[in-house]
Amino acid sequence: MAVGKEEAEIVKARTDTREYRRIVLRNSLQVLLISDPDTDKCAASMSVSVGSFSDPQGLEGLAHFLEHMLFYASEKYPLEDSYSKYITEHGGSTNAFTSSEHTNYYFDVNTDGFEEALDRFAQFFIKPLMSADATMREIKAVDSENQKNLLSDAWRMNQLQKHISMEGHPYHKFSTGNWETLEVRPKAKGLDTRHELIKFYEGNYSANLMHLVIYAKEKLDKIQNMVEDKFQDIRNTDQSCFHCPGQPCTSEHLQILVRTVPIKEGHKLRIVWPVTPEIRRYKEGPCRYLGHLIGHEGEGSLFYILKTWGWATGLSAGEAEWTLEFSFFKVVIDLTDAGHEHMQDIIGLLFKYIDLLKQSGICKWIFDELSAVCETKFHYQDKIPPMDYVVHVASNMQIYPPKDWLVGSSLPSMFSQGSIQMVLEELSIDNIRIFWESKKFEGHTDKVEPWYGTAYSIEKITSSMIQEWMLCAPNENLHLPAANVFIPTDLSLKSAQENVKFPVLLRKSSYSRLWYKPDTMFSTPKAYVKIDFNCPHAGNSPEAEVLTDIFTRLLMDCLNEYAYYAQVAGLYYGISHTDCGFQVTLVGYNHKLRILLESVVEKIATFKVKPDRFSVIKETVTKEYQNFKFQQPYQQAMYYCSLILQDHAWPWMEELGILPHLESEDLAKFVPVMLSRAFLECYIAGNIETSEAESMIQRIEDVFFSGPNPICQALFPSQHVTNRVVKLERGMSYFYPAEGLNPNDENSALVHYIQVHRDDFVLNVKLQLFALIAKQPAFHQLRSVEQLGYITVLMRRNDSGIRGVQFIIQSTVKVYSVALSFYNVDPLPNPQIFSLNVNRVLEILI
Repeated sequence: MAVGKEEAEIVKARTDTREYRRIVLRNSLQVLLISDPDTDKCAASMSVSVGSFSDPQGLEGLAHFLEHMLFYASEKYPLEDSYSKYITEHGGSTNAFTSSEHTNYYFDVNTDGFEEALDRFAQFFIKPLMSADATMREIKAVDSENQKNLLSDAWRMNQLQKHISMEGHPYHKFSTGNWETLEVRPKAKGLDTRHELIKFYEGNYSANLMHLVIYAKEKLDKIQNMVEDKFQDIRNTDQSCFHCPGQPCTSEHLQILVRTVPIKEGHKLRIVWPVTPEIRRYKEGPCRYLGHLIGHEGEGSLFYILKTWGWATGLSAGEAEWTLEFSFFKVVIDLTDAGHEHMQDIIGLLFKYIDLLKQSGICKWIFDELSAVCETKFHYQDKIPPMDYVVHVASNMQIYPPKDWLVGSSLPSMFSQGSIQMVLEELSIDNIRIFWESKKFEGHTDKVEPWYGTAYSIEKITSSMIQEWMLCAPNENLHLPAANVFIPTDLSLKSAQENVKFPVLLRKSSYSRLWYKPDTMFSTPKAYVKIDFNCPHAGNSPEAEVLTDIFTRLLMDCLNEYAYYAQVAGLYYGISHTDCGFQVTLVGYNHKLRILLESVVEKIATFKVKPDRFSVIKETVTKEYQNFKFQQPYQQAMYYCSLILQDHAWPWMEELGILPHLESEDLAKFVPVMLSRAFLECYIAGNIETSEAESMIQRIEDVFFSGPNPICQALFPSQHVTNRVVKLERGMSYFYPAEGLNPNDENSALVHYIQVHRDDFVLNVKLQLFALIAKQPAFHQLRSVEQLGYITVLMRRNDSGIRGVQFIIQSTVKVYSVALSFYNVDPLPNPQIFSLNVNRVLEILI
C-alpha cells in the first residue's frame, strides 16, 4: 500500500484536464499517477537512477547490456519474449534507453490490455530471468548496435570529447559496450558476464532509486490500487544515488584546440566550456538566457554576421551533457569552405559577442520576454502521445521536486542577474575546449580515439592567442536582438461554426483548392497552414530537381533573420522541395500567423538570386549529395527501392553530376519558368475561421495569378497528374544487388519489399492489422533467434498510395549469404548493400 499521496502540489498547464496524484509505496518507490479518460492508449515508464556512469571498470556497457536483458523473461512469465508479444498483440510498443545516470524502460498498449501488460512490466523489476542462452545472443545484439554507430560522426565526436577528460572520471567511459568489453576482456580476466550482470542488477536496482509514471484511462483510485498491487514487491535495498565527482576536465583538458577527421564531408566547430549546471538554478535559467542570445539568428547576431561573410550555415548554443555536478555550455557552428579558412576570425567574433553581453549587462527585458514565451509554450503545449509523455515525466522525477515534475526547467521565472553573470564569466578564454572537424585534417593528426578510431590531434592554445584572434576579427555591428514582434498577445479561441469531423473542401478555383478543418477538439490558439505548389516544370529533369531544391533553400535563407523571431515566439515555418514542386508550411500560434505567411508569399513572388548566397547553398547541397554514401546501409537500400519503384525519380549521382555546372544565372532563368504554371493545394486547420481561411488563399491567388503579367498561370488539364509507381507482377521476384558506397562500412543491408494493393480503406486496415501482428514475431525470429543484426524491422510502406510491406535487416554477418541462397544468384565482389523488391507470399520469408 502507499505510505503517502499528494494531489494538489503538482503544477500543470492551464489547458491540461488530466488528473495527477503522487504516491510513495512502502518500498519507497515514487509514483506519479495520471488519469486521462479521453485516452485510447495507456502507458508506463520506469526510470532507474542507474546508468552507464555506474559501469564497473573493465565492463564498459554493462548498464546498457542490462537494459537489453531485463525484458526477456521473468519468473512469473518465463516464456522468452512473451512480454513484447503481448504488448504488440494489444496494439502497443515497448522500448528502453540507457543514459549516463539513468535507464528508462517504457511501453504503451491499448486500454483493454493495460492491466496485464503492467503486471508483466512490473515483474522485470521484481524477479527477472536473465538466462545464459539469452546472454550470448544479446551481447551480439549490443555489439551489432555499436557496429551501427562506428561510422556516425555524432557518436564519434561525442566519445572524443569524453576521451579528452580525466581518465578516472565516469564521463571518460565508453558507454555502449561491444563484444570486446562484454565478452572478450571479461573472459580473459576469468569473469562470467552473466554473473557480473546479475550482481550489477542486484547491487543497483533498488526501489528507492526508481520513479514510475502510470498513464491510464481509469480514475486515480483504481490506478493506485493497481500500482500498489503490482509494484510493492520490488526490493528496496536502500541504495545511494550515484553522484559524479565534480567536473571531468582539469587544466590539462582546457585551453585546447582539437583537430579531428569526421566521416562525412563538411567542416564544424564545437566550442565547449565547463560551467555550473543550470539544474541548480533552473528557475533562473542562466544557460537558457545565454543560449538564446548567443544562438540568436536575427540581424546583429553572431550567426547573422558569420552568414553575411559566407562563413557559416548553422549555429546552435546552449547547455549540453549536464548532471547535478558538472555541465558543458556548447556553441556548434557549421562552417562553409570559406569559414574553415577563417576559424580564428570566427572564434574571435564569438568572444567579441560574449564581450558585448558583458558590456551590455544582463537585460531584464530579454529575460522577461523569454520567460513569457516559455510560459505561453507550457500552458498551450500540444498533447503528445502517452508513451512520450510518461518517459518525459519519469525523467523529470529523477531531477526535480514533485511540484515541478511536469514543468521541469521549462518555466524560468526568477530573474537573477548574479546567476546569469556567473555563467557568463565561465565562458572565458582560459576555460575553453575547441573541437574543429574537417576532412582536410586527414594525414595531419597523430592520435586515435580507441573506441571509434577517430583520428585527432591536440594543440594547446593560450589566452593571448585568442585575444589576438579577437583583434584580427572583422569589425562588425554586433548587437542584441530587438523586441520580438511575433510574441502572441491574442490567445482567444475562435468559435467553430459547426462540429466538422473531417476536412471539407471550402473553396475551389482553376488556380487552387482549399481544404479546411476548424479546431473542434484541442481548444488551443494555434493553426496549421500547408500550401503545396504543384509546378510541373519543377521535376521534369535532374537539373530542374536540383534547382528547385536550391530555390527553396535560398528562400529559407533570405527569410531567416526576419522569421527567426517568429520561431522563437512559437510560430514555425518551412519551405521544402517536393516531388511535384515545393511546399510552404506554417504552424504555431494563429495570432500573427498571417503576417508571416504574407511575408513568405511576397518573398516567393519577388524572388531574386543573390550570387554569394547561391554559392553557399550550392556548396551545402553538394556536400549533402557527397555524404549519401555515408548513410546507413539500410537507408541506402531503402533509397534504391524507392528509385526502382517511382516512375519519375532521378538518381542522386546524376543530380550530383549536374551541380558543379550550375550557376546563379541558371536559377534566375529557371524560377520564372518553374512558376509559370502552378496549382495550389491548400490545407488550413486549427483556430482560424472560414472567412479568414478563404481570405488567405484569395490573397495568395491575387499575388500569383492576377494582373496583366501574372507570375503563374493555371495548369492545363493534362498537367494535373499524380505520381505513379511501377507495378510488380504477381508471382514474380526481382533481385537488385548494389555494392556498398562506403568501403569502410562493414554492415550489409537487405530490404525485402512486397507490393500488396492500391489505396483502399478496407485493405489498408487489413494490412495495418497484419503488420501489427507480424512485427513482433518477425523481430524475435530475425534478431533474437537468428541473430541477423541489431536492425531487424517489419513495417508497412506507402508509395504514392500503393501499399506494401518491407522487411529491413542490417548486419555485419549473414545477410549476404541469406540473400544469395534465397534467390540463387551469384555473389558480387565486396558486397555491402542489397535492395530486394519482391512480390512473393509472406510464408516464403517467414
